Amino acid sequence: MHVRWSEADLRFQGEVRAFLAAELTPEMRRATALMTSVYAPHDLSMAWQQILHARGWAAPAWPVEYGGCGWSAAQRYIFASELAAAGAPPLSPMGIGMCGPVLIGHGTAEQKAHFLPRMLSGEHLWCQGYSEPGSGSDLASLQMSATPDGDDFVCSGHKLWTTHANIANWIFCLVRTSQEAIPQRGITFLLIDMATPGVSVSPILMLSGEHIQNDVFFSEVRVPKANVVGKVGEGWTVAKYLMEFERGGGVSTPGLKARLGRIHAMAAAEGLSSDHGFMARLSALAIEIDALEAVELQILSNLSQGDAPGAKSSMMKTVGTELSQRLTELGLQAAGVYGAAYQPHATQPGGPTPNYRPPADQGHVGPDDSLTVAAKYLNDRAGSIYAGTNEIQRNIIAKAVLGL
Repeated sequence: MHVRWSEADLRFQGEVRAFLAAELTPEMRRATALMTSVYAPHDLSMAWQQILHARGWAAPAWPVEYGGCGWSAAQRYIFASELAAAGAPPLSPMGIGMCGPVLIGHGTAEQKAHFLPRMLSGEHLWCQGYSEPGSGSDLASLQMSATPDGDDFVCSGHKLWTTHANIANWIFCLVRTSQEAIPQRGITFLLIDMATPGVSVSPILMLSGEHIQNDVFFSEVRVPKANVVGKVGEGWTVAKYLMEFERGGGVSTPGLKARLGRIHAMAAAEGLSSDHGFMARLSALAIEIDALEAVELQILSNLSQGDAPGAKSSMMKTVGTELSQRLTELGLQAAGVYGAAYQPHATQPGGPTPNYRPPADQGHVGPDDSLTVAAKYLNDRAGSIYAGTNEIQRNIIAKAVLGL
């Protein structure tokens, strides 16, 4: 598929490229190249968010009245493509990408006025309190309690796999405000200040040795009822709305294409271009990414008209994460012994020196991609689990689209 941009879109593309050339420093590009998960280091992400916010580009998908850009679907896709090609770090998605759209769609005027500007500026960093022990894919079975007491709820329970809870100052939680015969009922969407007495965080280390996920414990935590988003007992509706944006409301294929290009370069440098089996797998991935891109552009067009992604978000999440996992497998094969030798010190003098170095015109500066492919492979195993397992997504598609 070849996308043809209008003259106005090409001018916008030039504007974005000029901005990136001026603002995205070599140090930021280098740190992004060293990323081994889908999340950038906190300091890097916040520094880049400040730069984007100053330009008014931190939340392109938001309505203009709340700080969004008012861009067309084409402009949003061009912006994401240029960020990926330049090696810009991703922003933390829990605030701007998830809780922000929920507040815009379901929050009160007071909640929007208070929280949205602080999300954009980075004053508030958010994490997501959904999964619990025994309540992951079966999220509706969650048991974290919220008992009414005057103007507050008193919350007790345990959330786990909570990304960035160790650095976040706010968490949006699903809590149980009543026990109902149908478990989806009696769930409430609640915003909690992480500095509230009774909140504690314990780290969960990843296979790569990184600290991104956490256990979060709540012991009689008092939360104002004013922090309920939507209606008490109707949090499942709010949560489903949020998960549409978590699973398929962003732009993912430009990042997949950028990674595909880097694997091509590694393969050429390591002599795999003549390996017909390897190149066939790489070409098949390229075709599938193009197909996903076509659907993503359609979803972006619908979003620009105010429509939520709906069940297509489950398809985007399933296909996107599985393509990403296959990319990590080919990246590991292309890197060969250099990928297998990944260690934190490998980017320092004396570490392994593969043939591949990213071309300067790709905007990447610093360490070789092959030095991080092993950690990316390990971390990406979670892709088909987080945001609802891909098995659950297929059930959603079967029910909502196929009527099964």
